[in-house]
Amino acid sequence: MSEQTTLGRIEISPVAIGTIASESVLECYGVVGMASKSLMGGLAQLLRPERARRGVEVRVDGERIVVDLYVIVEYGTRISEVAHGIMNRVKYRLEKALGVPVAEVNVHVQGLRVSEQGR
Repeated sequence: MSEQTTLGRIEISPVAIGTIASESVLECYGVVGMASKSLMGGLAQLLRPERARRGVEVRVDGERIVVDLYVIVEYGTRISEVAHGIMNRVKYRLEKALGVPVAEVNVHVQGLRVSEQGR
C-alpha cells in the first residue's frame, strides 16, 4: 500500500500490515493461536507466537486491503462469536493504524484446541 503526499511517498508493506493483524488476533477472546495456512495431514499446526505472522495473508490491490487469518480457536467457545470478534478487532486496529478502510477480514478456523490456560 502506498500513498503520495505533497511531502513525499508513504509505503506500508503487507508484512507490516500482517504483523498488526496477527498481534490483534492473539489478543482476542477464544483464540488459542495462529495456524499455518495449509493443513498438514488434515491437522492444523499451531504456530509459536513469534511466527504468528505466517498465519496471516495480506493482499493489497490499489486501495483495497484484504486480510485472511488462519486461527485455532479454544474448544468449547462459540466459534462464530470468536470469529466475529477477530474480524471486528483486526479491522478496527488496521484502520486506526493505517488510516484507510480495510475491505475484507476473512477468518479461517483451522482447528479447535484446549488452551494451555484452560488446563
